[in-house]
Amino acid sequence: MKSIDFIVVGGGSSGCTVTHRLVKAGFKVVLLEDGPKDDSIFVTMPATFIRVIGSKRSVIYESEPQPDAGGRKTYVPQGRTLGGGSSINAMIYIRGQKEDYDEWERNGCDGWGWENVLASFKRSENHMRLSEPFHGTNGPLRVSDTRFRHPLSQAFLKAAQQTGIPYNDDFNGEKQDGIGFYHTTTFDGRRGSTAATYLNEVENAPNLEVRTGCYVNKIIFDANNNATGIELRNESGKIEVLSVKKEVILAAGALSTPKILMLSGVGPKEQLSKHGISTLYDSPEVGENYQDHLEVSIYGRAKQPISLLGSDKGLKALSYGFQWTCFKTGLLTSNVVESGGFVDTSHCGRPDIQFHVLPTLVGDVDRDPIEGHGISINPCFLRPKSRGFARLRSANPTDSMIFESGALSHRDDVDTLIRGVKLARKIIRAPAMAELISEELRPSAKEDISDAEIEAHIRSHAKTVYHPVGTCRMGSDEQAVVDTKLRVNGVKGVRICDASIMPTIISGNTNAPTIMIAERCAEFILNEE
Repeated sequence: MKSIDFIVVGGGSSGCTVTHRLVKAGFKVVLLEDGPKDDSIFVTMPATFIRVIGSKRSVIYESEPQPDAGGRKTYVPQGRTLGGGSSINAMIYIRGQKEDYDEWERNGCDGWGWENVLASFKRSENHMRLSEPFHGTNGPLRVSDTRFRHPLSQAFLKAAQQTGIPYNDDFNGEKQDGIGFYHTTTFDGRRGSTAATYLNEVENAPNLEVRTGCYVNKIIFDANNNATGIELRNESGKIEVLSVKKEVILAAGALSTPKILMLSGVGPKEQLSKHGISTLYDSPEVGENYQDHLEVSIYGRAKQPISLLGSDKGLKALSYGFQWTCFKTGLLTSNVVESGGFVDTSHCGRPDIQFHVLPTLVGDVDRDPIEGHGISINPCFLRPKSRGFARLRSANPTDSMIFESGALSHRDDVDTLIRGVKLARKIIRAPAMAELISEELRPSAKEDISDAEIEAHIRSHAKTVYHPVGTCRMGSDEQAVVDTKLRVNGVKGVRICDASIMPTIISGNTNAPTIMIAERCAEFILNEE
């Protein structure tokens, strides 16, 4: 394509979203994705997303050993395919809390309060059964109820109510508090990633070129700090330069977007100079302010062999596949994390713990799951105070970053998880769970254990929920990496529209808020044209 108006770097949740809006407006757009297409059945089939993590369609960022997490490295899988995180995640649709966005606005992000972002959420959404005042029905992003609900998920909800937690049918409605089934980014029994929704609507447009296997090295600027294009390494390993007329839009995620900026000369001058990179603009916070949600599993052993996908062998596995292939129904339509909820454990007036409940025994990137059948109840803190950073290891674009996640480095985060674990252990012993669960496996089969024992379990087992944000903070102050219109400070013709711009992480899963950010980015651009 000649005379490109916009180059979008990253074909994930935000990249597909902003591309859709700009193509619909008539601009010539090139969308660049490092990974391959999203044409794997394990992407499309909701219940099998775990098979994508660790494949060529994902990248696993590895931190340095974290002293407050038992000296362990933390691993953060991210999407590396069209649709990005929305192609490999558990498809949970959560927006966060009203207070999250009002806090952004109070701290200098003018125009990002709840009423502003709610309009963008609704514009993006096509909900299967809910509408005003909180939901949209005409947007590209399909949102629906789960088609399959596992007996262990249902038992968790009953047990949680037996402990006094109310049921909530809509965590994105009037209030977030409560326990319930999650709404999911699925439709017709299939994953509804931004590639399958936003990008699918425009992929054959003559003013769009989608290129996979393209790794962007840096942005190219002229003498006046205007972005004129990008340098990339293509599928053949050759270096190319693409020129752009209007803007480069970075949508590569919180652990790649700051890397591209720093390699382009925008970042902390001291660090760039150390690697021989000329500083175009000294922006000290690029790569700083890293935040993520961490959770820890409480495991229960099932009395019967009923775990989700726990018996997916032989004829039974074939029957599951046949049912999904022919009818898009059955067990394989499950998003796995079917149920959960939000609880205020500190009595601060808003939930500080989220539960992700999996009707199976789960492991992590660095450890195998416990053998046998059971349930994993995962309390996750919602507003971490721990902070980390990502910095260049060298000037070589292919070298990994020096990544410090800061996991559990703030005492309040540990205390919040202790409260969450205590509540999870109470739920797993409630009558509805006791009908299906014989015993708690971890942290202990004993009912009464000390806070110190719980803390030891947290520090040895806490893991990411795959929600990295914050490394290119938005604000109205001089230190902010981007302004409130998502323009990168100090240069011209570059915006960022991914989760890296979040000044503080939102209270819940980050996919829907990232799509909202991209919707707003497109809105800002179109209003300026």
